[in-house]
Amino acid sequence: MAKQPNKKNQEVETTGHQWDGIEEYNNPLPRWWLWTFYACIVWALWYVVAYPAWPLVQGATAGYKGWSTRANVAVELAEAEAANAEINARLASVELTEIAGDPELQGYATSAGNAVFKTWCAQCHGSGAAGVQAGGYPNLLDNDWLWGGTIEDIHATIAHGIRNEEDPDARYSQMPAFGDILESAQIDQVVNYVMSLSGEPQDATLVSDGQAVFMDNCAACHGEAAEGDIYQGAPNLADAIWLYGGSFDTIKETVIYSRFGVMPAMGGADLSEAEIRAVAIYVHQLGGGE
Repeated sequence: MAKQPNKKNQEVETTGHQWDGIEEYNNPLPRWWLWTFYACIVWALWYVVAYPAWPLVQGATAGYKGWSTRANVAVELAEAEAANAEINARLASVELTEIAGDPELQGYATSAGNAVFKTWCAQCHGSGAAGVQAGGYPNLLDNDWLWGGTIEDIHATIAHGIRNEEDPDARYSQMPAFGDILESAQIDQVVNYVMSLSGEPQDATLVSDGQAVFMDNCAACHGEAAEGDIYQGAPNLADAIWLYGGSFDTIKETVIYSRFGVMPAMGGADLSEAEIRAVAIYVHQLGGGE
């Protein structure tokens, strides 16, 4: 049986609790810890009054100091913009083709364009600009450009976008949905012909008939050699580079339903002229383009 403590010689009172005959002393907290705890309470009360803290329906309590992370960031952005004002003005005014001949301007445009690309373009084209075939987002690293790959062409595409309804100068073309025009057999024929231009068709016996269907219905935009037309945004079908995929089923889906990818216009409210030129320079120097 556990020995009971000698309460007569005990200087500190117990809490009155016992566990298997063991009693707990009621020792007070150290003074330094207690005062630190009180100081933390006072500091916390002051903080929620001084700084934004309590969420409301719209926003939060502002605090009497008026401190704001958004305001601080806005100040920093304004300072950075002021520091780069001179070189941005040069970038926005010089001829696009002359930027590459100015090492300082080219270096700045490439660096700034990288930042613009990662902020505004990587969501669709990927962080490495290799595109996303499943979504029809073009690879910007190769030389296959629907609307031309010169620096002027890239600039125009970025500024005005493709098939959007916001910019009257947007690049615009529309492929017919041939599911409503051609018979099922003709669609299989032309798909096999298109596949034969850059690889192996699914059914080689249909290629000859498919060429006739192509000449009658597709050559007006894609050209008799199926090498495309940058002025119409008609892709090259003979280079094994596919925006939506080059399998039989994918090409057939394209022929039946057509494709209608949309790119927003980045000019105006979104990007400044200097930023558009910077990202155009960045994209152009990645290795693709003309």
